[in-house]
Amino acid sequence: VQLQASGGGLVQAGGSLRLSCAASGNIFRLNVMGWYRQAPGKQRELVATMTTGGTTDYADAVKDRFTISRDNAKRTVYLQMNSLRPEDTAVYYCTITVVGSQYWGQGTLVTVSS
Repeated sequence: VQLQASGGGLVQAGGSLRLSCAASGNIFRLNVMGWYRQAPGKQRELVATMTTGGTTDYADAVKDRFTISRDNAKRTVYLQMNSLRPEDTAVYYCTITVVGSQYWGQGTLVTVSS
């Protein structure tokens, strides 16, 4: 299983970014895709996940600002990030969990300037 993320970059506070992540390889159709992030000096934390059936889970810190979506036919998950804050600065990692095994993408850096 491979994950290819894109869409990170530098944005001013209050701005928006959209991350994308495409999965390839032997992927069972029932899975959970999502995003985690890791800020400098901090542990990796959940941002948002979404099941094949559309059930979502969000970290409290991003609720009402971030929206996760996915295109199952394209095996792609998206993260629309609005009203970005400096504290959202982190490396964002795409992940997919398939039959109990979790796989990670290479990470994409999001920097929010104040």
